Amino acid sequence: METKNTGNVCEEQVFDTIFKANSKTVFNYIYYKFGNEEKAHDAVQEAFVKLWENCIKVSPEKAKSFVYTVANNLYLNVIKAEKVRLKYAEKTLKVTHESPEFLLEEEEFKQKLNRALDSLPENQRTTFLLNRIDGKKYAQIAEMEGVSVKAIEKRMHLALKSLREKIEGI
Repeated sequence: METKNTGNVCEEQVFDTIFKANSKTVFNYIYYKFGNEEKAHDAVQEAFVKLWENCIKVSPEKAKSFVYTVANNLYLNVIKAEKVRLKYAEKTLKVTHESPEFLLEEEEFKQKLNRALDSLPENQRTTFLLNRIDGKKYAQIAEMEGVSVKAIEKRMHLALKSLREKIEGI
């Protein structure tokens, strides 16, 4: 939620509202790019620290955009130094009544899917995961990425096409 023009980002309550409204989505956005929870968490924390440090300069209306931009720039700085790989957080192990054959096929499919996702360009992978995992609308993703909705539609189309070619049955 955007905050109203009452107050500024330097007020703890305003900052708190901005943090609560945006930190999880910013975390997911960066996590899908980093593929690393710890680095995503660090980038989000650092982005909000920078927001606090610049609270006089950033209006509440611009705070969300500021945090995305800072977190994204932190990400870009990190990938200059290392190759980024997406890793899916494994679901907690659960008791199952499926056959060993089914479980093996399911595991093989997950590995195929992970390889297919890893092979996507970063912008297509991020768009795909934000849409399909987080349920973000194209307009929301376009705002996060700073591109047009048309660009997001094209990324999604290319991602789906690529995934279909690599994995039968998607």
